[in-house]
Amino acid sequence: MAREIEAAGLGVTLAAAVEPDAARAAEAAAKYGIPVFATVSEMLAADLNLHAASVAVPTVHHHAVAAELLDAGLDLLVEKPLAANLKEADDLIARAERGRRVLQVGHLERFNPAVLAVEPRLNRPMFFEAHRLSVFTPRALDVDVVLDLMIHDLDIVLTFAASPVREVRAVGLPILSPRVDIANVRVEFESGCVANFTASRVSTERVRKLRYFEPRQYVSIDYARQDVLVIRVDGSVSPEIAAAIAAGRIDAAALAKLAAGGAGRPAPGLSFAKPEVTPGEPLRLEVASFLESVRTRCEPRVTARQGRAALALALEIQATMATHAQRAGLQDFFAPGA
Repeated sequence: MAREIEAAGLGVTLAAAVEPDAARAAEAAAKYGIPVFATVSEMLAADLNLHAASVAVPTVHHHAVAAELLDAGLDLLVEKPLAANLKEADDLIARAERGRRVLQVGHLERFNPAVLAVEPRLNRPMFFEAHRLSVFTPRALDVDVVLDLMIHDLDIVLTFAASPVREVRAVGLPILSPRVDIANVRVEFESGCVANFTASRVSTERVRKLRYFEPRQYVSIDYARQDVLVIRVDGSVSPEIAAAIAAGRIDAAALAKLAAGGAGRPAPGLSFAKPEVTPGEPLRLEVASFLESVRTRCEPRVTARQGRAALALALEIQATMATHAQRAGLQDFFAPGA
């Protein structure tokens, strides 16, 4: 992606990389024509006049790598989650603020064109349903499904709800790894807003959807398709249609049938719209936004404190899942020490 941004003439140059594995380092050096170092310290000692860096290492190493780069005066884009724990997150925030560095967290879905299309239209969302399902792969198994997948939706809902968390209920189980692979969570906010989250990395299908309900309106976001569907209802809508909307059983095809009505007439009290979504590749939009913050010194779209908020909620969910597992006697589902 960095090479694509460089080729687009946006005034950035891919200068170096860090890769401790010798074979992968040699491959990257040959592919990109850049020096590849075994450690961050070696790269910084080379005096390459670096300005910014992207940190994409296992979560457990985020703090050590990011702290060294921040102290060297670089602006950072750090993959989600910001750190492995809140103490490390707070330390990175303090270093960035002390050095007046840009510290952006890589919550990629914030740059999804569907999210960008609905965010300006928010009107007091009070109920969320988030589903994020993936087939099993051996990647990112250093963290559980909450920090691996669900955290994307936690960040979006925290941003949309704009209210402190009041209560968390959660259950999770390991299936194919030593850590929780499937989780269901209910979060209630101080505003009265409620959000249900389901995340699985052992599914037979890939699903990336968020639905939310506002006064007299239902909005469905399909992250993968970059698609938005808005259903508006009034007091004359039929109980059957209202029940289907409330249950989340409406997709574009079903909605078209409902809107047409049984006799070719629109269903009373129901209208729908598909807001315009400007297509784009979220990763490219994320990197471009980060570079704009580096140039202008403006606050990034996903700030370090927002990344910390998502991490804090994720860690609270993990603690709640652990309490539930102990109360329900689920210890035999978990590997020793997990």
